[in-house]
Amino acid sequence: MSPTHRRPVPLSKAYRLLNHGPTVLVSAAHNGQRNIMAAAWAMPLDFEPPKVAVVLDKATWTRQLLEGAGTFVLQVPCAAQADLVQTVGNTTGTERDKFAAYGLHTFQGEYTDAPLLEGCVAWLECRLLPEPHNQQTYDLFLGEVVAAYADERVFSDGRWHFEGFDEL
Repeated sequence: MSPTHRRPVPLSKAYRLLNHGPTVLVSAAHNGQRNIMAAAWAMPLDFEPPKVAVVLDKATWTRQLLEGAGTFVLQVPCAAQADLVQTVGNTTGTERDKFAAYGLHTFQGEYTDAPLLEGCVAWLECRLLPEPHNQQTYDLFLGEVVAAYADERVFSDGRWHFEGFDEL
């Protein structure tokens, strides 16, 4: 690349130069209530034990459920779920159960009460690692991954392999 093609990026958008990870769906359940939301800011944080970080705005219902339960699930949606990601990311669960409203099918994991959404290509069950300062100041939540699952058609040998699975 030559300096000729170099253009400044507004500092308010600089994060987009690094954030190439997938938008994830975050689900949580507490006291018989459940919710799911989209989160664009999620990332691996540590290897052993495996940890993740995700940003959840104070106004979200999922955050309240997560804080109450102390557990949550990150799931990686597939391309066929793009409209669903948009829908659950732009509606609130405080007034209705998004799972029922949108006919979402789920299954139970082994370690959390949070629903796991069918059709995704990966699921990470997480135990909240309380960090009150980060949670309140930065809306940043840390979780220890206690179980992880992936669709064997597109994830094997520790790598993603989407070739030939455009329908996912």
